[in-house]
This record gives sequence, structure tokens and C-alpha cells, in this order.
Amino acid sequence: QVQLVESGGGSAQAGGSLRLSCAASGYRYPSPCMGWFRQAPGKEREGVAAFVNDKSSYADSVKGRFTISKDNARNTLYLQMNSLKPEDTAMYYCAAGCLRLSVGPLEEARYNSWGQGTQVTVTS
Repeated sequence: QVQLVESGGGSAQAGGSLRLSCAASGYRYPSPCMGWFRQAPGKEREGVAAFVNDKSSYADSVKGRFTISKDNARNTLYLQMNSLKPEDTAMYYCAAGCLRLSVGPLEEARYNSWGQGTQVTVTS
């Protein structure tokens, strides 16, 4: 059974940094499709960054500030978040598993497994 466990969330001041981790278990091999999504209160969940077949993708709102990386040996996905802004405040979710290959890497429908989320709060 696939399990994704996020960690590293918390509070930061604007301009600060946080690093999120997502530990994946239950995969025989590292999933070639993994990504980070976020959902702010009152808003829909949106794709933030993703790795699909070792190619990274980013939402325009985080380009140049966030970096996605992974450690295949540890089956762990990371999201380094720098220059944080109050609008980055959200619950951040890890996603994995290649489901619908016809949709983009930052689309929810691309993935079939989700973590429980970790809260990120950025204060001004």
C-alpha cells in the first residue's frame, strides 16, 4: 500500500525559507511522477511543482523561488521554498503515482496517491 508522509511545514516570516519533505513507501521503484500541491483557505488545490520522468515543472507563482528535488535512494521528494510570501500560506500536499498521462504534471488528475498535507504559514 502506497503511503506519502509530508513533513517540514511550519511558520516563517516573509522572505524566509522552509523545506518540505515527502517520504514515499509502498513503491517497489521510485514513482516517475511526483509533485507538490497546495490549497489555501477558500481556494482550490493548485499544482506547485512536479517531477515527471525527471523533468521538473513549476507554477508561475513559484518559479525562481521554489526548487523541487528528490532522493531516489530514500524515495523522498523535497520542496525547498525560498523568498516566501504571505500568499504562499497553504496546506501543502505531496502527490505521486502516474495516473492520467494525458494531463499536465501540475494537474491533480495526474496522480493517484496523496499525502495528508503539511501546513505552511508565512507572516508579513
